[in-house]
Amino acid sequence: MSIHTHPVAPPSRPGRRRDHGALAWGIGLPALRVLLVAAACTLAWLLLVAAVGPSAFPPSPLVAVVAMLPVNVLCLVLVVRRTHSMGTTVAALIGYRRGRLGRDILWGLLWLAVLYVPFALTIMLVMWALHSADMFTAFETVFFDPATIPPLSPGVAAVLAIVAVITFAPLNAPTEELLYRGTAQRDLATRMPVIGAIVVSAAFFGLQHVWYAPTPDAVVVYACAFFVWGIGSGIVAWRQGRLLPLIIAHGLVNLLTTLPALVVPFLLANGVA
Repeated sequence: MSIHTHPVAPPSRPGRRRDHGALAWGIGLPALRVLLVAAACTLAWLLLVAAVGPSAFPPSPLVAVVAMLPVNVLCLVLVVRRTHSMGTTVAALIGYRRGRLGRDILWGLLWLAVLYVPFALTIMLVMWALHSADMFTAFETVFFDPATIPPLSPGVAAVLAIVAVITFAPLNAPTEELLYRGTAQRDLATRMPVIGAIVVSAAFFGLQHVWYAPTPDAVVVYACAFFVWGIGSGIVAWRQGRLLPLIIAHGLVNLLTTLPALVVPFLLANGVA
């Protein structure tokens, strides 16, 4: 396999095209997504409190990923609108090539492994900075708060789990890659050096994920780790020239994090959770 070292689209190199709305879109669209994620998590939490009583904020991952469905749909609509105004299409940014899906899957697996290494190292470093010698013991409480598990019936939990698995990975991964590494990074690169565009886009990507953090310490860890993931993904998108391998890698991560939700109804039914 060989890496195609050209940008996601020609305008992603600085100085290619002076789109006077590029900076507004490059900052505004990821900022809007962060606000929408915050609003969705807050609304989901309020609905949960109204339905089952006091509950920890933010809501459990099971509830949060279901709340992302309307956010992803709206963001995808906005991305499609922006790509059209840029004179390109979502399909062009994704870069699907007939007969090369198997190779793209291999690229996706490679990028998943490559991106995971600095991501995991960042988690370890931040945990060490926060907890020093007690970092491994702290893992048990930083990334899991029993209070965030809502007292749902097994039936409701089963419905939420199925919706989460069916909708989150297939929709969230392409939406985020198109928004952060596609349109936003490309827009920003017309008004600043490419590395600046990658950093700014990654900063929004990291900020978005703090709304999923179950504890205050996890907020810091998530912000740093997903910022590093965003940097790596931004570099890959810029160098490889299309988003499909990154979408595959991102989708696998989302799928692996939502599949455990299918176990929640059984835990509730047996009084474990």
